[in-house]
Amino acid sequence: MDVRILKSSFAVVERRAEHAVKYFYSHLFWHNPGIRELFPASAQDMERQRDRLFAALTHVVARLGDESLLPYLHALGRDHRKFRAGPEHYAAVGASLLAALARTCGDAWNPAVEKAWSEAYQVIADAMMAGAAASEDPPWWDAEIVRHLRYGRDTGVLTLRPHAPFPHRPGQYASVSSRRVPAVWRTYSIANAPRPDGTLDLHVSRVRHGRLSTALVREARPGEMLRLGAAAGRLTLRRAGRPVSLIAAGTGWAPVRALLEELAGQPPDQDVRLFVVARDAAHLYDRPLIDEYAAAFGWLGVTYITPAPGQHRDQATARLATALGHRARWPDQDVYLSGPPPFVEQTVDLLEGLGALPGRIFHDGAPAAGTGHGPNGRPLGFGEWFLSRPAPHWHDPSGRAPRT
Repeated sequence: MDVRILKSSFAVVERRAEHAVKYFYSHLFWHNPGIRELFPASAQDMERQRDRLFAALTHVVARLGDESLLPYLHALGRDHRKFRAGPEHYAAVGASLLAALARTCGDAWNPAVEKAWSEAYQVIADAMMAGAAASEDPPWWDAEIVRHLRYGRDTGVLTLRPHAPFPHRPGQYASVSSRRVPAVWRTYSIANAPRPDGTLDLHVSRVRHGRLSTALVREARPGEMLRLGAAAGRLTLRRAGRPVSLIAAGTGWAPVRALLEELAGQPPDQDVRLFVVARDAAHLYDRPLIDEYAAAFGWLGVTYITPAPGQHRDQATARLATALGHRARWPDQDVYLSGPPPFVEQTVDLLEGLGALPGRIFHDGAPAAGTGHGPNGRPLGFGEWFLSRPAPHWHDPSGRAPRT
């Protein structure tokens, strides 16, 4: 692959990112009408689908020539089996992608650029299909809802029983689909370590205008069936013998709870500090369990972060910064962080400023926060802005866990 040509031409595409993805899907569905049924029906869900497509494309281009790209493509191919993607779909997508790139590049598109992208897409498609072919797992798991708890209007805890063993590690997440919202998949963290009975807990925060999260929190009932994609994610314990800090905001508590279960089963040699952040005390929905853990295990210290009574919820941010500043020895610690993407990004910056080593701050990847600037303080490019439209504060419930 000619990486130079690919990256320079993609820089042109980034400036017209929204046009590129809309043209891609229009071309794909016009020339392959049978494929349309594999995608969400609503315009809002298709907008999110366009976001994910461009996010994946940006990820691939940014890592051209990087040794991490091939494992990423293999995993992407395994995951796409749940969409029933076959060789004919990869061919159709390739043709429409080239058409969209050509249309978007305009005069910058020439035979050399076309050749570079044709070769690159073939490499990408081959790697994804190889990853799919090598997997021994099913494309998805059917799972029955056996318990459904509501905490307030917008938080639900669902206990699922997969009909076949569902391998996962504490801290990982799974993609979820429901018949109530056909062809829509969203990712939710698994809130428990593996259990003898194989059941899983998912913590779901309802996103405003989010059709699947609304269905799971407010409409789903025990006895209903969901589908699960394979577990994924890197927020797993390293067991390096170092002190550990766990930081969770909102339903980002779910994977941290799973990590705590693992630590409780095999107590660590070093101390563990847990910081639980919520927009107000009412949203500390799992506090009784956290208090039980704190009372039972001498190695665990817990700090709750909420605004003072009557104060704006943004005050929790300043309180977290103060609490983290009081925690010593950041260069010696492993930090596990989970919450809405802007919260994660802001907290990573804060931790690094306190001396935490970047290689010891673990979280699942997230797009840049909707602040108008990227992680290095530079203004977002057009493509990045398209992926991370300016949002309010990280407390906004539309913040979602980062998934490909």
